[in-house]
Amino acid sequence: MNLIKKYTERYAYQIEYSEEDKVYIARCAELPDVLAHGKSDTDAIKEIKLAVEGVLKWMKEDKEALPEPFCYHKFSGELRLRMSQEKHRQVAIQAKLQGVSMNQYILSRI
Repeated sequence: MNLIKKYTERYAYQIEYSEEDKVYIARCAELPDVLAHGKSDTDAIKEIKLAVEGVLKWMKEDKEALPEPFCYHKFSGELRLRMSQEKHRQVAIQAKLQGVSMNQYILSRI
């Protein structure tokens, strides 16, 4: 399997239904500007994969780096978060009121 096909199969896809347009819309997390739609979720996945494959071919022809699938990333489990001093104070107060660490409070909110 060549790299383009391999990446296309391993990318993270999301499908949602558009009530307004009466179609399923598929997105690719690694290529967030690429969208496709279909009458069913299966059709939308087929269409997004075709679109992604086309974009990857263009990128390769233009000698651009292909975005690595998220499934290949090594995540540390740590996230550094910046916020205003007032928001920090609010989070600290809420965590204390709930009897949990700020980390646990923030995790419970996402």
